[in-house]
Amino acid sequence: MDDCLFCKMARGETQVDKLHDDELVFSIRDIHPRAPVHLMVIPKEHISTAADLGEGHGPLLARIFTVAAQVAEREGIAERGYRLAFNVREDAGQTVYHLHLHVLGGRRLGPEG
Repeated sequence: MDDCLFCKMARGETQVDKLHDDELVFSIRDIHPRAPVHLMVIPKEHISTAADLGEGHGPLLARIFTVAAQVAEREGIAERGYRLAFNVREDAGQTVYHLHLHVLGGRRLGPEG
């Protein structure tokens, strides 16, 4: 998608400090953090929402979760715990329609919903 913010980041057209970058995914800090540590792991392939995932996305999902664990470890939140969340569409709070996994931690997180 030519006008997708995360696609532009993936292609290097929008400069951003990447915590991780490989052939499938990259990770950045959320610009509106909801916790002391709030990162995102974003696939380079444009997928609008988690509802658009299929069985063929298994390797990509494995990479997303592997990178989430790696960045959580590097940020010092792995041992105490962290939350992983996909927001799916407007009522769930999705604002950028490009799949991304939130990694939140750094304090005790309350219940969701």
